[in-house]
Amino acid sequence: MKQEYFEIGQIVNTFGIKGFVKVNPFTDDMERFEELKSVFVIKNKELIEMQIEEVKYQKNVVLIKFKGIEDINMAEKYKGCYIRIKREDARKLPKDTYFIADLIGLEVYDDNGNLLGTVNDIYNNKVHDIYVVKNDLGKQILLPSTKEVIKQVDIDANKIIVHLINGLI
Repeated sequence: MKQEYFEIGQIVNTFGIKGFVKVNPFTDDMERFEELKSVFVIKNKELIEMQIEEVKYQKNVVLIKFKGIEDINMAEKYKGCYIRIKREDARKLPKDTYFIADLIGLEVYDDNGNLLGTVNDIYNNKVHDIYVVKNDLGKQILLPSTKEVIKQVDIDANKIIVHLINGLI
């Protein structure tokens, strides 16, 4: 089942005294925040819709001013909270690219039909994404997201078919 919301960052601190928060972005494109009029902040397991008033950038963080958050004391209450957007507010992806949230949990099979495990995590090593696949015994396989290795991704069927080249296992 596809996720309804995507996490796009975490509020890690306050910034200044006028109510800005520092956000560690989870997206490849930090400017993405400028396109959003509102986001959902998770506070005490509750989704709170917050309107974005202003967005600035500082090194690798995004500085956001939410409407109604007027000073550092108000902003402080959101430290550690995660920020989500609705799936329909996410950018459209190019062909053959997927949201990480949709890939986590998919079963991974080799091209002979053998189950290798499920996608447990995905990270980027600057060259390409690496799929972390774990089996029931906890054994981990790292698969590069290349055309030579990832042969088919079928989100609806909950599976990925891969070709294991020498040295991967």
